[in-house]
This record gives sequence, structure tokens and C-alpha cells, in this order.
Amino acid sequence: MIKLYDHPDCPFAQKVRVVLAEKELEYEKVFVDLRAGEQRAPEFLKLNPYGKVPVLIDDDLVVYDSTIINEYLEDEYPAPSLMPEDSAGRARARMWEDFCDNSFLPVTTLVLTELGKPEAERDGERLKRYQAEVSRALARVEGQLEGKEYLIGEFSLADVAFAPRVLVLPQMGIDLDPRLQRVAAWIDRLRQRASVQMLGL
Repeated sequence: MIKLYDHPDCPFAQKVRVVLAEKELEYEKVFVDLRAGEQRAPEFLKLNPYGKVPVLIDDDLVVYDSTIINEYLEDEYPAPSLMPEDSAGRARARMWEDFCDNSFLPVTTLVLTELGKPEAERDGERLKRYQAEVSRALARVEGQLEGKEYLIGEFSLADVAFAPRVLVLPQMGIDLDPRLQRVAAWIDRLRQRASVQMLGL
């Protein structure tokens, strides 16, 4: 039985849950209370020395980092495929996932953190700057989606990476630019996937 160490609000853990759902894999969820600091407990640090969720255990194998976990699941449980067959397509998928993990998700976290503060403590200028960065990232996605339903053509790990946060743009106070029609249609397609719906966003 696969075991997933998880926190429900973590977009990186959500990425893994989408892949597990796409591949219809049964697993046991282990809640890690990040607010209580359980990720810093010695027992958890033995699983992931970086003290982060998610961590996946499959038989005796312990895998951490959402990108590595999802590539492991793709290799070990190849159907349905979530990566292109050709090396160029796989490289493109990895680059878009990397862009999401390092440029898109961090700034969405900054937006949500700022919004989570009492209104009197929020830095309005900083919040607007973060929201503008999110919008700029989505404009880049718009160009990639020309002539495609998903980032690489077929639904892939690249789309999985974006799903947890593009579905909550309204909660981030971000109105999608009406010119980003491809992005809007892409978000609708993501929202219709059963694996994404299971996130409850």
C-alpha cells in the first residue's frame, strides 16, 4: 500500500494527489500538521531531511519532493501516461513544471500569506505587486497554450503542477485578464477533470 505524508493545503502535496487519482492508485494519507511543526519532528526528518511535505512511501521506497514523486509514479505506474513519449516533449513538460514550482507557486503563496493577515496588517502595495506577478506568469502560459488544450498538448505533469493554484485565483483576489482566453479555457478543462475535482478547490 502506498502511503502519502500530506497536508491538505500544500499545493505540492495536492500535485501528488492529482497524479494518484489520475492513475487510480489506492493510498493511505498521513496528515502532517505543518502549523504545529510536525514536519520538523525527528521521525519525519528521517523520511525527508528537508522537513517538507509531501513524502511518498511505496513498499520500502521513500520518495520526497513532489516533482520526483510524480516522476516515480509515472515510471512505476505508467498507465495512464502523464508524460509525452518523445524526449523533446518530456523536456518541455519538465520545464513548465519547473516554471510553475519556482516562479508561479511561490508568488501565489506570498499572495495567500498576505491575504491571511488581518486587514490592518496587510501591505497593500506588496499584495498588488505579488498579484501582478501571478498575472504575468499566466500571460506566459497563454502563449504556450496557442493551438493546444493543455500545456504540452495532452494533459501532463506540467498541467498537474499548476492545477492547485490556478483554480483558486478568485480567492487570491485575482481577476483573470479577459485577453487570456486560452488560459480561461484551460482552467475550465482542468476543473472538469475528476482527479482535480477531488482536491475540493
